[in-house]
Amino acid sequence: MEFVRTFARWLLGAALVFAGVGHLTFARQSFVAQVPQWLPLPVDVVVVASGVVEILLGLSLILLARYRVAVGWIVAAFFVAVFPGNIEQFVRGTDAFGLDSDIARAVRLVFQPVLVLWALWPTGAWRAWRSRRRRNTTR
Repeated sequence: MEFVRTFARWLLGAALVFAGVGHLTFARQSFVAQVPQWLPLPVDVVVVASGVVEILLGLSLILLARYRVAVGWIVAAFFVAVFPGNIEQFVRGTDAFGLDSDIARAVRLVFQPVLVLWALWPTGAWRAWRSRRRRNTTR
């Protein structure tokens, strides 16, 4: 099972690095479409900054196994933090990433919690939280 967890962690890390590179290069316009209009920052700054963060998080998932629990929580928090961008894309009906219908954009919203769980499971963050919670309730 540990091999599966490690593979899932590395796969998520590689996906984040790929997405981060996309922010900075080939998918920049698609990421621009997701930046909420109410955000008080220049859109390009948000896209570049989030791309750099995604690259760093992806590399952390792959290279920092010793800190994988903390990294798992940080990656999960990142997926929660970018969720308003997905909502914005759905509400505005913006086409990006091949999401050219309300149904496609809604399905994407449903999968955001899956990404959060994906960050927590293979890093052991969820298991560490449950273990800590059990210890605290038995005292």
